[in-house]
Amino acid sequence: MNIAIFLQYYHTPDCPTAARPYALVKRLAQDHDVTVITTRSWEPRRLSQDFPWVPSGANLVRFDVPYHNSMSSLERLRAFLSYAVRAVAHGFRMPPPDLIIGSSPPLSAAMVAAGVASLRGLPWIFEVQDLWPEFPIQMGAIPGPGLPSLLYGLESALYRSATHVVPVSPDMERHVHTLAPNASTTSLEYGTDLQLVADITDDQRSRMRRDLSIDRPSLVLYAGKFGRANAIPTLLDAAQQLSDRSDLLFAFAGRGYYDSAVQQAADQHDHIRAIDPLPYPDTLALFSLADVSLVSFLDRPVLAANSPSKLYDSLATGTPVVVTNPGWTKRLVERHACGWYTPPESPTRLAHRLRRVFDNPDRLEEAGRNARTVAHQQFDRAALMNQYASLIDNVRGST
Repeated sequence: MNIAIFLQYYHTPDCPTAARPYALVKRLAQDHDVTVITTRSWEPRRLSQDFPWVPSGANLVRFDVPYHNSMSSLERLRAFLSYAVRAVAHGFRMPPPDLIIGSSPPLSAAMVAAGVASLRGLPWIFEVQDLWPEFPIQMGAIPGPGLPSLLYGLESALYRSATHVVPVSPDMERHVHTLAPNASTTSLEYGTDLQLVADITDDQRSRMRRDLSIDRPSLVLYAGKFGRANAIPTLLDAAQQLSDRSDLLFAFAGRGYYDSAVQQAADQHDHIRAIDPLPYPDTLALFSLADVSLVSFLDRPVLAANSPSKLYDSLATGTPVVVTNPGWTKRLVERHACGWYTPPESPTRLAHRLRRVFDNPDRLEEAGRNARTVAHQQFDRAALMNQYASLIDNVRGST
């Protein structure tokens, strides 16, 4: 089968990301001819050279469309439109594939997939990695009321037009059915690469502990974007409230809007570390060093529905999590006793929760065991990609 994937932001495990697009492309290319229509935006951000940028059996069509987190809303819109125009043109020039996948965000990539599929009479799968336009609307990036209403209508139309919709969390799936009750859907979470976790060595952990100056008995880790949506001020405030705990070290690994705030806290407090982004395998090793990880977002309904890759990576390494999402992640960690919930607007409650966690080492150890169990049972990325491959075969066979 020939499969075309419209995906604006493709990356590999050499980047400081969870690399799910790479895993999907690599898996599908085992059985099919796969062409990814993407951009070069992540290529310069590779931090290592351990993985082939193009998996065997795949072909990448790459456009030069810059993108970075410091862009204004207008600059981002220009990047989305630039990709969309080029991707549409390529979509009509290329030989017709048997199936199209369109991955959002941004919503424009899914629009391209839908348009090419419709005009060429092809089935298409809508992969929903974030809820757009819900996310930028709830974060105040899109003025109302006219434009949001237009975008909601477009989103609903895309769900209805897709042959199948693949959200990456159960709450996203519920959102899809709210707008398109008859949509055919299957939730497939990001998951994590359990083989990379198994490959982590004691020597690697020892080197990382030394190189990153992890010099206290217990490590609390936040690894991910320092974005406006990630409640970073709450985490920093909670860490500072725990300055009396000589056993605790807080590590913040990543980049984003709150770079300066994280670095300032690290400069002022011995128990706080700022760590540059790491390639995905090293990030997994860092999670394996941690005793607790923090998976934090602001209190917005759209953020409660998201699928944070750092959640799966933490669970896979046996590191329990404190989540601030009141949605499905809260239900997950409480149901499986592999973590805890605190509201994102209360650094004092987070600090209190961490005190209780570290004052009860038996419960912490049990939560770690439960974390590893649920990751192996539900979030093995290889198994999830096999499910994705089977879903694609079924979609193609039913059209």
